[in-house]
Amino acid sequence: MPCEMQTEAVETPILQMWKSLVAAIAFLAVGGSAFGASATNKDAETRTLVVTEGGGKTELALAAGETAEFCPTGCFVTMPNGDLEALTGSETIEISGGVARIK
Repeated sequence: MPCEMQTEAVETPILQMWKSLVAAIAFLAVGGSAFGASATNKDAETRTLVVTEGGGKTELALAAGETAEFCPTGCFVTMPNGDLEALTGSETIEISGGVARIK
């Protein structure tokens, strides 16, 4: 009877390291896009921000104590007092006394 040889591909440590590195980069690229600017309403009443992103306007109503994430890639925001601010997507907005402050 002829003897059959079975060969099995074995990953080298370098190949394993590269696969791990590529997976980590992919995770950061996908995970990073989920984050954006955040706004917290510390007032006792609902406050509204007007978000202009990609040519469209959206009203973001924040109830008392509510926090929301928005604007992952940059946008313009009209604050409750009418001020217009440009955001890059990493800012934190805190609303207190009807005034929004970027932190």
